[in-house]
Amino acid sequence: MNSYIPAFLILILFHVSALAQGPLTEEQKAEWKDLKPDVTSQSIKRVNYRFPLSDQKNVGKWVKNAFFSDEFNGKKLDDKKWWPTNPEWKGRQPGWFDPQNVVIKDGCLQLNACKAEPAGMPISEGYKTYTTAAIKSKERTLYGYYEVRAKAMNSAASSAFWFYAGDKDRWTEIDVFEIGGKSAGYEKKMNITMHVFRTPENDQHWSVGSFFLSPANLADDFHVYGLEWDEKAINFYFDGVLVRTGPNTQWHQPLNMNFDSETMPDWFGLPKDEDLPSTFSVDYIRAWKKK
Repeated sequence: MNSYIPAFLILILFHVSALAQGPLTEEQKAEWKDLKPDVTSQSIKRVNYRFPLSDQKNVGKWVKNAFFSDEFNGKKLDDKKWWPTNPEWKGRQPGWFDPQNVVIKDGCLQLNACKAEPAGMPISEGYKTYTTAAIKSKERTLYGYYEVRAKAMNSAASSAFWFYAGDKDRWTEIDVFEIGGKSAGYEKKMNITMHVFRTPENDQHWSVGSFFLSPANLADDFHVYGLEWDEKAINFYFDGVLVRTGPNTQWHQPLNMNFDSETMPDWFGLPKDEDLPSTFSVDYIRAWKKK
């Protein structure tokens, strides 16, 4: 039997075994920084679309990762890349992920939240009153730069871009943004959270997170959101400006990429009838990897 293990895999395994021992220490938590920049005065001018907005001169030596990029310019969702729902999860009750709420229109991915109880809704499982939407990548990705141009929906149903994988021995998650576009007190918040649900060493769920406060309501216009994820650090960007940064102590697992809208009654509250239907619009997802 060939027992050769590639060098890059040895490096990943080293990071996982050496660092993923449990919740962050107080010293590790203190290494996470919210930069609180004035994004209006620091606005980044885009001069090309080949590289991330935050790195227009390509100092990071990024190359396009075509499989995890999508301009959403076709007539339907690319079924080579995406599931039109989350095949592992039906949604957060009472909102049910209805594939009919996933639409490609006007050059955007449109994820809709509606007040409806369609045929097929699993009411016996606590789903009722609301349908929401999700797509999930069919493949997993590890490290890279991921940039999304999106407009949050103007309701209390969430608008989110996130990564996760729940395997038998390891379940980690990176929430790039979760937005309650018309939820009182959350209209301007780009909520950013890192989760560890289980590892071989520890089955305790813990998280580290914060938020960036935008100068304007996030449902009012499109913004560019970025995740830069490598072996050493994780950086989050808003309109090309770095807003949160920290060490990558735990997130070395290949993850699926997700866009979704959920009902979050205990956080954002349930959407009001007059705000539905509402739409979370995604202009593009562009991904890069290191040369």
